[in-house]
Amino acid sequence: MELILLQQVSKLGEPGDLVNVKSGYGRNFLIPSGKAIRADENNKAEYEARKAALLSAESDRKEIALKLATQLEGIKIKLVVPVSEEGTLYGSIGTREISDAIIEQGLEVEKSSVRLPEGALKEVGDFRIDIELHPEVVQSISITIEATVEE
Repeated sequence: MELILLQQVSKLGEPGDLVNVKSGYGRNFLIPSGKAIRADENNKAEYEARKAALLSAESDRKEIALKLATQLEGIKIKLVVPVSEEGTLYGSIGTREISDAIIEQGLEVEKSSVRLPEGALKEVGDFRIDIELHPEVVQSISITIEATVEE
């Protein structure tokens, strides 16, 4: 499937790039999320007419991401969760819990921005995770998971 990118997409391209992707990825993610449009003659002409505005919007997205990255720079998240007698978590800590903890500190981060390459966190300890605010802006934060103290 041939698409024109409207936004920068990690590992795919810049706004205006003509890319070939699998039809499911294009139909189910890129087009519905507004990141791309089908590459037919009408859309190519329309894109050329809107190119300056789209590039300006992409630049603004990057500036906002850079500001948020500086705010996230020194942030430390501490999550206190119940654990079993063996010291393992009941369940796990995923992107939703991490983004909610960041939001509680007054910063807006979408759960889709949280990167957990090894999957959800399932043990007590200190971790460094990345927050991808923009394809070119990735900020690392510190997370501490502690066990609740039973009385």
